[in-house]
Amino acid sequence: MSGDDDADEPSLEELGIGALFEEAPEPFLDLVAPPPDELAELLPLGPERGGVPQTWVVTVADAKFHWYDLIAGFPPVPDIRDPVGRYLRRMQFDLEATSEKRLLYFAVNRPLMRFDPSRSVSWGFFSLKLTVPLLVGVEGKKDTLTIELTVPFAATLKKPSVVLSEQFITLNWGGLVEALSIHDVLQQYPNPYHDTTEVQYVGQTRDPLGRLARARVLGVQRVHQRHSEDRDMLLLVQRMMVAVDPPDGDPAALPANQNAVAADLLLKDRVDLVECALIRYFEGPEMHGRSDKEAEVRRQRVREVAQANHLISFRIDLRLEDAGQYHALYSRHVGVSRNHVIDCRVADGEVIVERVAVADPPRA
Repeated sequence: MSGDDDADEPSLEELGIGALFEEAPEPFLDLVAPPPDELAELLPLGPERGGVPQTWVVTVADAKFHWYDLIAGFPPVPDIRDPVGRYLRRMQFDLEATSEKRLLYFAVNRPLMRFDPSRSVSWGFFSLKLTVPLLVGVEGKKDTLTIELTVPFAATLKKPSVVLSEQFITLNWGGLVEALSIHDVLQQYPNPYHDTTEVQYVGQTRDPLGRLARARVLGVQRVHQRHSEDRDMLLLVQRMMVAVDPPDGDPAALPANQNAVAADLLLKDRVDLVECALIRYFEGPEMHGRSDKEAEVRRQRVREVAQANHLISFRIDLRLEDAGQYHALYSRHVGVSRNHVIDCRVADGEVIVERVAVADPPRA
């Protein structure tokens, strides 16, 4: 990649967030091994990685979308007495919790979608079919969507009262109040919008500073700055499972690796390498928007992990059993699919990726 790519990116001052990043190290520096003196006390607890060649199969255990635009403007603390405020606080808690875990995330864009509070909702006769007005795309084209509600267990009303804002619909069932964003509605209910999801940035959630939940990851902020006027931006957070197949079993199962330090270091090896592979797959070899320093740090980390684990190759399978239209992923370097399967191998610090041909299921 070339450092010249950064010339077209907005500066921190242009983003209006320069001061927030002055003391924050780059997230990718977590890939750099700490100095030997910091490791001295942990060495007896270090992992045994085994001495035989390994192959890995990486799958997605679970995945969840969060609407990044709702936190990107550094909003005030939500009012938890309000249903939308409670929704925003739960999302904040969810994202804050990921900073303690080794999860992966994609920063993704989708077409603008909004509710239209200037128009009224309507009900079907003798049913819970609710028709809500929408504004579609940058041009705000008027449309409607009919969804069929299900009475929740805690409801005391047969039909809820409905409040619309541009981003949320609130359903008051008496004993229960639900707040759903427009993107929740489009994921949970059948609809005619078969838009695809563009992956712009790949990252890892583990971060003692918890920057992702506070919208302070520089790479993600730059993506948001470029697309905030014409696209919605979401975070797809995924927990990955890594099955390791050496002849004598997964080193993680060895008695010496049952302590928390060893288990975490083994998991770090695996998630770091999968992150680097997915960056290469979705962002391409140039890693547009990332610095030469980050590229070199990642190359060194790829070498370390591959050598320490005697890794031959690995496969990443991003398929989900109930994948909907939001999981139809693509990027500037990868065609659209809900079934991304990637074969990977390491050569001189680079992850060589090759997409495996897998047929997409028919649209629901």
